[in-house]
Amino acid sequence: MANLYNAEGYFSPTEHEAFTRIEKEERAASKAAAFRPIVYICSPYYGDTERNVENAKRYSRFAVDRHYLPVTPHIYFTQFMNDAIPDERDISIFMNWVLMSKCEELWVFGTIISKGMQAEIDRAKRKHMRIRYFTENLEEKV
Repeated sequence: MANLYNAEGYFSPTEHEAFTRIEKEERAASKAAAFRPIVYICSPYYGDTERNVENAKRYSRFAVDRHYLPVTPHIYFTQFMNDAIPDERDISIFMNWVLMSKCEELWVFGTIISKGMQAEIDRAKRKHMRIRYFTENLEEKV
């Protein structure tokens, strides 16, 4: 914090005001750099789940590297929820919707759109979210 007195001990309000302004600008710049829009990662899970989870991790890392905060529930909830149990699947889907409501964008990866992915895309459209499509090679489809 800027001091009202200069290095020699003299009262210096002009210097204080200048340094205070610089400190405020630095804090604002730091906050702006720390902001990361939240994006929902939509990609296949079923089928080759091991490969699909690895791909989802790669897609999440891709988002982080571009200064986004990824939400990838199919690699999170599957750690403690059993999709084969209908009640747990319903709870997981509900939690997905809650997380999606906190996101600014939906990022869809790959060429195969599963039934679950389509439901996420449809919901994002109803909520007027921005939807971006990417290939498995992390190239955005325009």
